[in-house]
Amino acid sequence: MQIDPLKNSAADNYKLLTNLVIPRPIAWVTSMNAAGVVNLAPFSFFNAVAADPLYIIISVGQNDAGQPKDTARNILANGEFVVNMVTEPLFNAMNISAADFPADESELAATGLQTADSVQVRVPRVALAQASLECKLFSSQALGKNTLIIGEVVMFHIDDQLIGPRFHIHDFAPLGRLGSPSVYCRTVDRFDVSRISYAQWHKDHQD
Repeated sequence: MQIDPLKNSAADNYKLLTNLVIPRPIAWVTSMNAAGVVNLAPFSFFNAVAADPLYIIISVGQNDAGQPKDTARNILANGEFVVNMVTEPLFNAMNISAADFPADESELAATGLQTADSVQVRVPRVALAQASLECKLFSSQALGKNTLIIGEVVMFHIDDQLIGPRFHIHDFAPLGRLGSPSVYCRTVDRFDVSRISYAQWHKDHQD
C-alpha cells in the first residue's frame, strides 16, 4: 500500500509515523519557569544525535490552544533542562505527568515525586530516576507546529549499580514508546551481536 501524507490529516500522519518509527526512547523532561515552578513532562520525539560534543534532541509540540507547551517555553526562556529516563517503577508517575496541568502547577506534586539538585544547571532532576542528563540549550528550530530543541549534555547522573568497568552500563531497562495513542514497550529482551568489519566479511566470503 502506498500512502501519500499530503492526502491525509495531520492526525492520521502522526498515527502512521509513530506506529512505524519504533521503539522511541522517552525523555522525561524537567524544566523551570521564571517563577521557579518545575514542569515535568514526557516526550518520545527524542534521541541522542552526537557524541562529541554530546547532543540530544527533543521535539516539543503545541498545547490544545495552539501555543508552545510549557517545556518548550521554559527551555527557550532559560536555556536549561534535565532529561530523566523512565524505568518501569516510574511509569505511573510519568503517565500522570503527561496530563495538561496549568503552567503554574507542578506535576511533581501530583506524582508525589521528589527532586534532587543538579550540578551544572538550576533545574532539578527526578530523584528516583536511575539516569538523568543535565542539558543546556544549544539551539532551537521551529518545525511546523513543533519546536526542535538541541541540548548539550553537561552532566550525567547514573545509579551506581548500573555502571561497570570502562563505563559499561548493565541492567538498565528504560521503557520505550511504541505506537499512538498509548502503547509502550520494555527493553529487557535483548541480544548482543558484534559488528563485523569489512576485512572479516571479505575473508568469510573468500573461504
